[in-house]
Amino acid sequence: QVQLVESGGGLVPPGGSLRLSCAGSGSIFSIYAMGWYRQAPGKQRELVATIISGGSTNYADSVKGRFTISRDNARNTVYLTMNSLKPEDTAVYYCNADVDLGSAVMTTRRTYWGQGTQVTVSS
Repeated sequence: QVQLVESGGGLVPPGGSLRLSCAGSGSIFSIYAMGWYRQAPGKQRELVATIISGGSTNYADSVKGRFTISRDNARNTVYLTMNSLKPEDTAVYYCNADVDLGSAVMTTRRTYWGQGTQVTVSS
């Protein structure tokens, strides 16, 4: 079994910064892609940023230049550094990972989600 545990959410004023972390644990052989999604009240869950094992990243237009995604492959951990936060960034942020289970001989890839962490941007 695999678990993703997020941390780092909270209340921050507009213009402030936060750093989210998501650590994977369990029967992980490797992790291909890790990412962050968010869901605001009354809205659909949306992509924020992703990073694959080689380091390539992808960002939603709304966060480009303000958010940075990074990962520590040795720790199976992904980070989201959020700067210049805006009230519209308020949402529950979810960690996502495409995990390779098994061994070097044969792997199965499955997608896992964290439980979510609340980010509130308000004065």
